[in-house]
Amino acid sequence: MVLLPKSILMRGIHFEKFIPKGNNKGPFERLFNLFKELLVHTSGDVGEALDWMNEIDREHKLTTDSYGMGDFIEDLKKRGYLNEEGSENYTLSSKMEQSIRQTALNEIFGKIRKSGPGDHSSSFSGKGDEIQPEVRHYQFGDGLDKIALTESLQNAQIRMGTDDWMLSSDDLLVRETDLKTQTSSVLMIDISHSMILYGEDRITPAKKVAMALAEYIRTKYPKDTLDIIVFGNDAWEIKLKDLPYLQVGPYHTNTVAGLKLAQNLLKRKRNPNKQILMITDGKPSCLNENGGYYQNSFGLDRKIVNKTLNEAASCRRQKINVTTFMIAQDPYLQQFISEFTEEAKGKAFYSGLDNLGQFVIHDYAQNKRKTR
Repeated sequence: MVLLPKSILMRGIHFEKFIPKGNNKGPFERLFNLFKELLVHTSGDVGEALDWMNEIDREHKLTTDSYGMGDFIEDLKKRGYLNEEGSENYTLSSKMEQSIRQTALNEIFGKIRKSGPGDHSSSFSGKGDEIQPEVRHYQFGDGLDKIALTESLQNAQIRMGTDDWMLSSDDLLVRETDLKTQTSSVLMIDISHSMILYGEDRITPAKKVAMALAEYIRTKYPKDTLDIIVFGNDAWEIKLKDLPYLQVGPYHTNTVAGLKLAQNLLKRKRNPNKQILMITDGKPSCLNENGGYYQNSFGLDRKIVNKTLNEAASCRRQKINVTTFMIAQDPYLQQFISEFTEEAKGKAFYSGLDNLGQFVIHDYAQNKRKTR
């Protein structure tokens, strides 16, 4: 409990409990935030998340005599967050899935706000929406909305005087705007067993980042595209709505399959700005070979490594930027990522789980190939 001085009297200082401003959420909102967090950890299992909430309630008294867990569940149904399928059998609604993504966005990228029509600035001038302070003379085809009216009138007055003047095309100035680019991205998420190995939960932060990134692009850059794939023994595409339910499997790490699928997805995109964002915590340890798998979890297998480096080179030749977010600190794994990044001519970030989201959004917002 934090105590703050209430008043200073002759007999000393009196204290009262400090209640932070804005901490006046109702009982539903307080339980709702915890419920969404538990849903991410339980991969969307509503029953398990509610069991956890009941257990936490017994330990920490989350509810009161006037608002219990039963009231909370009824409110979830009434507000459209849960679908009821039989007695006490609930699934997440699309409204809840979107709410979980929005919560992830607020948690990881809290300072980001929606702005602009959904384009990316480059360092070149051209058709766009961000107006620059610089002006130039009007050219045929320039939009009338870009005319710098004050400066144009000043030109006419300087040329003809202030008493009797007429605006001509030679007086017109327009403001430059930033050329905009669109980007197609593929987010690769490692779901191999090592993402929960040794009791360390790495898949939950990875899921949060994926959901936040998807919601960020959907709201801030709606003209961009984002495909999401997961990779273990194989690689496959998942939908945005599947992210809360994502689980780690008893898989090795087939990075080659993930990169091949990512490249195939990007080949279908027409815009020239393409990138792969890969979140992983381990080395490649699996290949598809002769209708089966070639696997080796011990050390860095050069056969697997070389195949992975070949895919990195393929991305480089196709002008696909590859950014790797490494969430493990093993020196030999970092050495592999360094070699991989050099071959791809991409970027790599080594981060702990706490700032993974900051690294992802920084690179996504900044890493734009500039085109005329």
